[in-house]
Amino acid sequence: MKFFKYFEFAYIAFAIFFIIEAIRVWAESESRAYLYLFFSVIAVFMFFFKRRFRKKIENKNNK
Repeated sequence: MKFFKYFEFAYIAFAIFFIIEAIRVWAESESRAYLYLFFSVIAVFMFFFKRRFRKKIENKNNK
């Protein structure tokens, strides 16, 4: 289960990457920047979703 715990933080890393890319390409193409921001929001959502799901499974296994 530790693997899944560390894998959750990959979503945060992707979100940070997409935010940096959005800032970098903002002047060139706003539509692409919005796409990167959308991906970063999805990545943050997936982080919290996976975290909640993992904790739910851990609690189920501990009982």
